[in-house]
Amino acid sequence: MPLKLSGHRIAAGRAPGARERIAPVGGQGDGDIALSFDVKGRRVTHGDWKIENPHGSLRVLVTRELPGERWLQLLLSAGCRVEVAQSPYIPDEAGLRVAIGERCDAVIGQLTESWSAALLGRLAAVGGAVYSQYAVGYDNVDVAAATRAGLPVGNTPGVLTETTAQLAVALTFSAARRIAEGDRLTRAGAFEDWSPTMLLGSLIYRRTVGVVGAGRIGAAYARMMVEGHKMDLVYLDPRRNERLESSVAEYAGLLVARGEKPVTCRRARTLQELLAAADVISLHASLDETTRHLIGAPELAAMKEGAILVNSSRGTLVDEAALVEHCRTHSGFRAGLDVYENEPAMTPGLAELDNVVLLPHLGSATVWTREGMATLAAANVTGILNGWPVWPPITGLEDVRPFLEGASPPRATPSIVNAADLGLPVFATQAANKEERQ
Repeated sequence: MPLKLSGHRIAAGRAPGARERIAPVGGQGDGDIALSFDVKGRRVTHGDWKIENPHGSLRVLVTRELPGERWLQLLLSAGCRVEVAQSPYIPDEAGLRVAIGERCDAVIGQLTESWSAALLGRLAAVGGAVYSQYAVGYDNVDVAAATRAGLPVGNTPGVLTETTAQLAVALTFSAARRIAEGDRLTRAGAFEDWSPTMLLGSLIYRRTVGVVGAGRIGAAYARMMVEGHKMDLVYLDPRRNERLESSVAEYAGLLVARGEKPVTCRRARTLQELLAAADVISLHASLDETTRHLIGAPELAAMKEGAILVNSSRGTLVDEAALVEHCRTHSGFRAGLDVYENEPAMTPGLAELDNVVLLPHLGSATVWTREGMATLAAANVTGILNGWPVWPPITGLEDVRPFLEGASPPRATPSIVNAADLGLPVFATQAANKEERQ
């Protein structure tokens, strides 16, 4: 369904704060290199970049190919020239600086890139109005530096919660039931007969799950494990999650009404308390100086002998060298990893361990989620370029659904992490009438 955006031509009726349009640009090197157009003249290929709408008046750099079409329609409807990197490799800071060039209005970047103060300053200096991250996390972005430069930083919350939590659940059971080992054995032709003792794993039922970081994703994972497998919950978070505690209490009441043993929920005072109690530990903490190597040799030693450690959050939360050593000497211990300390590289020895399940950062990898992330990242760009206010704080999927569905997205910017510090206006209400949202 075509998208309807009223802000794609800004002139006398431009919204307050909207970006002034300049004459269309030919791009970097267009005068020196013959470009090949498709039959409609809308797309060109220039080296390692695919260029959509080459005569657009606002230059938007997209550092990796994104799934779906809605995100691109948003940018094209806003009159943007969209340059999409075609290289499969992660660009370094020098490469990003070259790509930004002498004129760039916005960038949609990736969690795997380093957006330092110098790089963000360069973007602002050449006319950049917004940096939009294709992720909910932004540990790789110097947000304070962006704020000092007056540069909004966008992210994509709301669409990753259930998807990433499900991936953590999948890792939990893959490790507990030795799924990856069984897959390798079967493919190798070594499955010759059923055996009572073959690949015995752990039963994840009526045990204790420990969740480190009870934000949106951590809380969703906790509820899946509690309600799906009747596990007791211990969680560690700087703030009490009253909503999560209430949800577990309600489920416990339902079990009691059925004549079953209730589940329990408590907030741990220390990490050591959680590690000693939990049979499964799942990491969902943000990354900062206090959480780097949150799990090292002492913490691994404090876990139960047959514990399961899952990390689908940030690779640097775990000291991989310590994990390799612990898994080598504790065959009953298991781990499931979707992120790595020096991603995409892995610590030597990690790939050889049968008691570790390894995935290539698939936390948000469903079609719906990745396309939704692209849409929100693009909507952050069009919202700032059009001078639209910032959407109210996002707590879940329902908050962002208006941007993902229908032909008329709100005239708002979905999520700017430094909006308050920059003094950006906030959208009046999510219950705005149809006229306000078209």
